[in-house]
Amino acid sequence: MQLYYAPGTISVAVAIALEEAGLDYDAVKLNFASGEQTKPAYAQINPKGRVPALAVEGGILTETGALLDFVAAKAPQAGLVPEDPVMAARMREVMYYLASTMHVNHAHKLRGPRWASKESSFRDMAAKVPETMTASCDYIEHNGLRGPLVLGDRISLADCYLYVVCGWLEGDGVDASAFPKILAFREAMAARASVQAVKAAGML
Repeated sequence: MQLYYAPGTISVAVAIALEEAGLDYDAVKLNFASGEQTKPAYAQINPKGRVPALAVEGGILTETGALLDFVAAKAPQAGLVPEDPVMAARMREVMYYLASTMHVNHAHKLRGPRWASKESSFRDMAAKVPETMTASCDYIEHNGLRGPLVLGDRISLADCYLYVVCGWLEGDGVDASAFPKILAFREAMAARASVQAVKAAGML
């Protein structure tokens, strides 16, 4: 497998999951600063011009949630998706919130052209990011963590996803000290071998 990623982006969640699952993969780094993700070569891999993308035997897979589910299915012994359907739904509840709301809040800081055309609109969207990301942190703090991890004391796909998102907080103007559960979650995840491996590889 080949994982196309950019450092610090949500694509690293897939790398963490691959490490947790014990699956072999090659990491292919894209240079976002030079716009490599927009070039024709990468368009052949992911025409959306985004990361992650995962090259597997059956072709190219995209979208973080889909890739995380693929990893869990490839390595069921890792237990990254609970067998209990209610707990599995709770895990995905957090994942879908991250995808549909919190990541979008973050994207308004630098990706204004996705939603508007005027420079003044970009500035207004960026100015709103500390408020919306703080509101998302409040939701995660009180509703998204059932213990040190999303599902309590067991690792799941949602933790891989949430850890990367929580690495953006300070850069988005969030006072992370106001969210002790999130801080404890970041500490717990940082101690895991999977996270240490991606950090050692320069992915985070």
